Amino acid sequence: MKGIFFLLMAFAGQQCLSQKPPPLPHGMVFGIKPTDIAPTAASQIEASMAKKTRVTTAIVGRVIRVTKSKGGWFEMDAGKGKIINAHFKNYGINLPKALRGRIVIIEGVAQKQFIADDMQYFAGDTVVGARQHKINVRPTQRLTFEVRGLMVDE
Repeated sequence: MKGIFFLLMAFAGQQCLSQKPPPLPHGMVFGIKPTDIAPTAASQIEASMAKKTRVTTAIVGRVIRVTKSKGGWFEMDAGKGKIINAHFKNYGINLPKALRGRIVIIEGVAQKQFIADDMQYFAGDTVVGARQHKINVRPTQRLTFEVRGLMVDE
């Protein structure tokens, strides 16, 4: 009798552990809901910024991974091997890891990271020595994005 009871408990425990978290529904919002700004594709945001260093905008793109759930830190694909590092302005946001691979619309402030190779010596990453003006430091991570609102699109 005890053997049957333990067998049933083990089976029930296995079923509880093997359940997947519920999927994120279309239209789920984190932070504030993005306004009616026409979103730009993440692959075109750097070109649309031109020479501006900061732009308030909305973009659409695929989340590569959630780096930290607390504070809403994640990476977004910007096309051609480039990555946009994004985080929420409000630290109280918790993003689920299930957001990975989903297409989202985010609204906030996009900002270019400066590189000392651009003759801006106190502006970011620095390379010292003879290679100082011949290297492009982290060319794939030139943009950061401070998110005010995120909405799951697909």
